[in-house]
Amino acid sequence: MTEDIKILITYNAPVALYSVYSGKESVSKPDDLSESSFFNELAFIKESLLKYFSEVEILAVDSDIFLLIDKLNIIKPDVIVNFVESVEGVTSFESYVTGLYELMNIPYTGNDTLTLSNCLDKSRAKEFLTAQGINTPKYFIYKPSAKNPLKDFDLNFPVISKLAKEDASIGISENSVSYNETELLKQLGFLAKTYNQNIILEEYIDGREFNVAILDDFPLPISEICFNSLPDSLPKIVTYEGKWIVDTVYYDNTVPQCPANIDDDLKFLLETTAIRAYHALNCRDYVRVDIRLSQSGIAYVIEVNPNPDISLDSGFNRAAKAVGIDHGMLLNKLVTLALKRRIYDTAIKAI
Repeated sequence: MTEDIKILITYNAPVALYSVYSGKESVSKPDDLSESSFFNELAFIKESLLKYFSEVEILAVDSDIFLLIDKLNIIKPDVIVNFVESVEGVTSFESYVTGLYELMNIPYTGNDTLTLSNCLDKSRAKEFLTAQGINTPKYFIYKPSAKNPLKDFDLNFPVISKLAKEDASIGISENSVSYNETELLKQLGFLAKTYNQNIILEEYIDGREFNVAILDDFPLPISEICFNSLPDSLPKIVTYEGKWIVDTVYYDNTVPQCPANIDDDLKFLLETTAIRAYHALNCRDYVRVDIRLSQSGIAYVIEVNPNPDISLDSGFNRAAKAVGIDHGMLLNKLVTLALKRRIYDTAIKAI
């Protein structure tokens, strides 16, 4: 039996903002799953939600904010299932859209405006983590517009270069790990020219990589990214190609294993580290925390990802399935959490 609830699924239609997303020069445009996989699943998501709720509509979000407001006023959803990750390719606008939902008093799934903004800004997220005593790699912000952008750079090589305000591994390739200054300057030049934004440099943590999916404060089975079959000449990292470009070396050889083959002590360390990071950034509903485990056994948080990919073949969905939560149940859980906030807010206003 379905509930008499109107659901609106919002998403960003695929738009190419950069000439290349993989973090390296490309001779051809490959089949990029980041542009197509979610869009292809929209009908399935709608059908899944219709098993639980009476009405489900879908709305693409672009930069026409007045049109968006008009449509929200016409549709009048009880809950928005928010899959907006950018607006016309600009990732920082993700949090602006949830801010609009809040101004219009419409409950929505996933993390709130402030958390989305803080997690996207990698240096700011590190400040939150460090303030709570959570290990994260030592870092330096490279500002291409500065007169001497590497002044005071004091990291130990190797270092990894990442775009300071992007997610989904945009800009990350095998060239991202630099072992000396010459390699670093070459990659920084490419990133600055291609993406026109600040770059965060981190000391590279040589070790295993784990993903901890958290659903409503509860850690799901841990995944490990297995690099065993990756050629020795390539750094053991998760690249853009590894996530989104089929038939590439990284896509074929960075294989997630869930549940990870770990002992209870390591499981406890990873779960507690992830939960602490989740609370340090005031997360809610669903988050994926990425952790590197150093050779000496220190867990370093490298990313806190609010509203991570939950498509059918995503790591988060895989972790949920490991405890018997299928995709439809996962979607229903997220809507239920948003509905609880609506009920709570209504009760507070009535006092």
